[in-house]
Amino acid sequence: MTQTTIRIPTPLRSFTGGSAELEVSGSTVREALSRAGEEHQDLLSKVLDESGELRSFVNVFLGSKNLTQLNGLDTPLGNGEVLTILPAVAGGLAR
Repeated sequence: MTQTTIRIPTPLRSFTGGSAELEVSGSTVREALSRAGEEHQDLLSKVLDESGELRSFVNVFLGSKNLTQLNGLDTPLGNGEVLTILPAVAGGLAR
């Protein structure tokens, strides 16, 4: 199994006990997220929908590439790679 670091954004750290990074094993992004969810169950429900797919407002990057540019959750992972979870931020110009 490969070791992967998952970077957790500030808004989701309350679901990881305050941890900014998680070290998990898994040969694909789906496996790595699943392992993170075993330790932090509430985190997974914020990232994946009921069918086990990424929520529409959540982006996950492998290095600098969005998973949408790769094989999605089935993207293979090499040892030492970094996943970054980035929830979309809504807003606009306040007037």
